[in-house]
Amino acid sequence: MNKEQLIALGLTAEQADKVISGFGQMVPKSRLDDKINEVKDLNDQISQRDRDLKDLKDKAAGNEDLQTKLANLQKQYDDDKSSFETKLKDTQLSSALKLALAGKVHDADLVTGLIDKTKIELSEDGNVSKGLDEQIKELQTSKSFLFVPEKPNKPTLRGFVPSGGNNDDDKSTDIGANFAKMANEKASSNKSDNSPWG
Repeated sequence: MNKEQLIALGLTAEQADKVISGFGQMVPKSRLDDKINEVKDLNDQISQRDRDLKDLKDKAAGNEDLQTKLANLQKQYDDDKSSFETKLKDTQLSSALKLALAGKVHDADLVTGLIDKTKIELSEDGNVSKGLDEQIKELQTSKSFLFVPEKPNKPTLRGFVPSGGNNDDDKSTDIGANFAKMANEKASSNKSDNSPWG
């Protein structure tokens, strides 16, 4: 969804910008659907390959040369399947980590690279279930600059108490009242002088 579509739904331009900046790192549904279809196609290819290998084994019974070629193909197939499953799990884990870190860090790719993925566990629905919170806390203490601050930074004034800020004693007055009092005292003591400042 883009800014124009959000405005058409009734959001202001400022609200649409905030929504886009907050969720700009999310994957569009069309791209996700493409990847899901790609995975389904690859799984169909794997199933077809299994059936073809079984047929070949049945036909090759008794032929040693064909049996050797078939054994080599089976080994290559097992290696390819293992590699595919490893890449798929790594992609799922990276996506889940990026989604869990969205909005919490400045650069999700960088922080994902700093996380030990062997300690992360995914739930059945593909979300991070274990191992991430401890690592995030550790990174927040050692590399806090990577994380988006949770509260906006407000300037703190140190070294003085603003006028009216200390209600501990009843003698507190504001600077303006003190200034006016000093000016009046000066003016009354120097009636001949036109300047209230002396």
